[in-house]
Amino acid sequence: MRNNLLPWVFFRRLIALLVFSALFLAGELVAASSVQIKETGPQKFELLVDGKPFFANGVGGYNNLPMLKEMGGNCFRTWGIESLEERIDGKPLLDYAHDLGLKVVVGIWIGHERHGFDYMDQAQLRKQRRDVEGAVRKYKNHPAILMWGLGNEMEGPASGGSEIRIWEELNHLAKLVKKEDPSHPVMTVIAGIGGEKVKNIIKHYPEIDVLGVNAYASAPGVGGGLVEQGWKKPFMLTEFGPSGHWEVGHTSWGAPIEPTSREKAASYFATQKRVIEDGQGMCLGTFAFLWSHKQETTSTWYGMFLPTGEKLGTVDAMGYAWSGEFPANRSPKLISLSSSADQKKVKRDSLQKAHVKVKDAEGDPLEIDWVVTAESTDRQVGGDKESVPPSYPSLIVSNGDESLEFYAPSKSGAYRLFVYIRDNAGGAATANFPFYVE
Repeated sequence: MRNNLLPWVFFRRLIALLVFSALFLAGELVAASSVQIKETGPQKFELLVDGKPFFANGVGGYNNLPMLKEMGGNCFRTWGIESLEERIDGKPLLDYAHDLGLKVVVGIWIGHERHGFDYMDQAQLRKQRRDVEGAVRKYKNHPAILMWGLGNEMEGPASGGSEIRIWEELNHLAKLVKKEDPSHPVMTVIAGIGGEKVKNIIKHYPEIDVLGVNAYASAPGVGGGLVEQGWKKPFMLTEFGPSGHWEVGHTSWGAPIEPTSREKAASYFATQKRVIEDGQGMCLGTFAFLWSHKQETTSTWYGMFLPTGEKLGTVDAMGYAWSGEFPANRSPKLISLSSSADQKKVKRDSLQKAHVKVKDAEGDPLEIDWVVTAESTDRQVGGDKESVPPSYPSLIVSNGDESLEFYAPSKSGAYRLFVYIRDNAGGAATANFPFYVE
């Protein structure tokens, strides 16, 4: 009886092999990419994807991915594993990225003590370890994965990095990830390189493959700073953009002064170039922040797109940095914004004036929109979610022109005036200034 089954078993296996081969050739099944870090000289490194050099021209976030590809970007990073369950045009995020030819640094969120995670609680640690192992096991064979982003600023944005328990636990988690998936490097992201972070990571986190650094005004000096502190592995600049709201000038009442979208575009471009030069062969890539929009201090400080979807000049600047070419239709250029209320204290209900100068490279017709908002009072740290402050459209006397008259609010407090310039081709520019009603 057993011998009679042999032909049938062989036939079933042959059918399965043929089906697998057909799916593979059709693109339905694709083998996972092999990603390696090659040392090309003393403290010089190269990232290899399936044996080919790969420098990450990346962004943070996964909106507007076709534009990322069009602009010359080749990858993006996420922060939590739940992002991979997002569907775009009916496809899971990783499949969508792979179809566009984009790679993904898959973020695995690691607990923050400011959110209640206790690195002395063994039950919490065991659960987190199981979750990390499960995430890697579930997704490790997807060809879009570039590497694992094991945590983001777990030490806290204002920490000096003395929390040895965190680095030791990350080292344990990295071992688990590598055991489950030896084909993709492990990167952990920290908030700047100040304090004892680098020293303690070297000593207590030897399993790390790539150090990710979030930095803004200080970004151009990250590479040299790491070398000075004894770092001997590769790094990536995992967030960069305009000067942070903690790095700029402030009004007498403490309101940070936000750069214009034009100033931010220049900052993005310069940072991209200088980080690579300063990286001295240790830098494997950069990630501009944020390839979307968010409320953080203001609604426009870090987003490279407006909430209504238009791209800002920062997108054009990164496209030029990546490809050497600007897009066919560039975002409008905001030349200047002036006002009698700019960074001033004004009387309640007083009539104020503002004026903006704008230019469009293609001569597109421009739509100008002015908005008065309250200053944000829901300031968080480390990018935690903030509520959007209220706006006051009734204070605008007439909208739509380069020159504006508006009334100061009747209630004392801190406010901002925003101007948004949109062309008819999906581009925009923006600026704002703070003022205070006495």
